[in-house]
Amino acid sequence: MAHPLKNTEHIITLTSCTSGGEGVGRLEDGLTVFVRGGLTGETCRISLMKVSKRCAWGRLLEVLTPSPARIVPDCLHYPKCGGCQLRHLTYEEELRLKTERVNDAFQHIGGLSLRIDCIHGARAIVGYRNKIQFPVGGTLETGIRVGFYRQHSHDVIDAPCCLLQPEVCNQAGRIIKNWMEQFGVPPYQEADGSGLIRHIFCRINREQEVLICIVANSERLPYEKALISALRAGVEGLVGVVLNGNTRDTNVILGDFYRTLWGQDFLYDSLSGLSFRLSVPSFFQVNRDQAEVLYGRALEFAGLAEKETVLDLYCGTGTISLVMAKRAGRVLGAEIVPEAIEDAKENARRNGLSNAEFFCADAGAAAEELARRGLRPEVISVDPPRKGLSGQVIDAICRMAPDRVVYVSCDPGTLARDLKILDARGYRAVRAEAVDLFPRTGHVETVVLMSRKDT
Repeated sequence: MAHPLKNTEHIITLTSCTSGGEGVGRLEDGLTVFVRGGLTGETCRISLMKVSKRCAWGRLLEVLTPSPARIVPDCLHYPKCGGCQLRHLTYEEELRLKTERVNDAFQHIGGLSLRIDCIHGARAIVGYRNKIQFPVGGTLETGIRVGFYRQHSHDVIDAPCCLLQPEVCNQAGRIIKNWMEQFGVPPYQEADGSGLIRHIFCRINREQEVLICIVANSERLPYEKALISALRAGVEGLVGVVLNGNTRDTNVILGDFYRTLWGQDFLYDSLSGLSFRLSVPSFFQVNRDQAEVLYGRALEFAGLAEKETVLDLYCGTGTISLVMAKRAGRVLGAEIVPEAIEDAKENARRNGLSNAEFFCADAGAAAEELARRGLRPEVISVDPPRKGLSGQVIDAICRMAPDRVVYVSCDPGTLARDLKILDARGYRAVRAEAVDLFPRTGHVETVVLMSRKDT
């Protein structure tokens, strides 16, 4: 039975705003309401779409009193597309909200008095991504859609000119869509597993070289020569086209099968004065310029001496590891993706860093094994996925008892949770800074220095 307040209209004043772009206010009876697209201080007319016992979600119908921070969105696809959440407010207000989000997490989730010293804003807030994964949807009959998911759904919004991507990557998406339409190549259908093209993947390096991967529900593509010909003619800087086969019923984008259709299956890119070899599945921060800021802060926080040992968990292609290796005596990096580890080893060789070693293992298992062997690094660096550290990793960190832990996080909530646990295990968070790697979205990176309390 529908809640009696559902679909009712209200006038509400918003008292705060989340970094995900939702204004927050209360109805006269005290019920908290979240309004996507609302800003702090605004009076709005809304319609309640969903109502629970504790809160409700409202659709913004009209802004009666706009915030000084409100601007006209610069994207034709906003806010239908879920790729961005903050294109309706100034960048200064965006940075303020992200600072507030991190500090709130420290206080309310971590129970910490820690506050970030500063947030490092980006110089470029459009066209900054060096990796793009376009989902493909629709049908041949109703129209193929290449773009991004609508917020909180798997409904693909057609976005031929996304402002977060370099234009050459948008061009690649348009060419592949045209090829599908011309030759009747069907998009993948999640409902029954039919269809063929699932995602379009694009990497671009500092030299504007482009690597494209087609993720398909098969290990072969029809009309491959026509596709390669169209991409070579229309994508400036193209160096390779790769097919990835993913036939599983999964939300994971990449499958295990790779075949190079043309050119090479990797790119070289530079970061913090180092050169990195990147294959399709390799992890590499999508905002190169801001990643250099982030890793520079991590290196500063580590405070390394020449003979000290660093253990870098979740090392990916070795970016943080090799930045640390320029100052450390020895660096060990662990990562579960085999292709990334091979890239990391090659990256160490390319950069002449013989003091960096890499091994393929789950972060928890790797940390446990190294702790069992009696490894005692002075610094442990972690850059986990959004879910944060497992209990196994935290146990192993405490067993190895490093002097300092440098924690790089993409999720303030799980970061604050882990800092609270580590605080109870003898590590005090002493310094934190935020870096905005994802302008116009609700995401923010944070780097924290933790020090052993008994040192």
